[in-house]
Amino acid sequence: MNITINIDCTPEEARRFMGLPDLTAVHDSYLEKVRTAIDSGVTPDMIDGMMRSWAPMGEAGMAMWRQLFDQMRGAGKT
Repeated sequence: MNITINIDCTPEEARRFMGLPDLTAVHDSYLEKVRTAIDSGVTPDMIDGMMRSWAPMGEAGMAMWRQLFDQMRGAGKT
């Protein structure tokens, strides 16, 4: 027997219902630091070091970040 329950709520409502912490301020701070670093013209090596110190995620995670920044750099050339 299968039972399906559909709940219509916003992500904020779901977070509160599940009792998860509100990390909006942390997320905003993290994004601001990344934007500042990119706008100041840092090298890819500096970004790599920054990402490793902020969120050690293993080589697979670093490859994902590297690909993202490479794509962003390529989009700016057009």
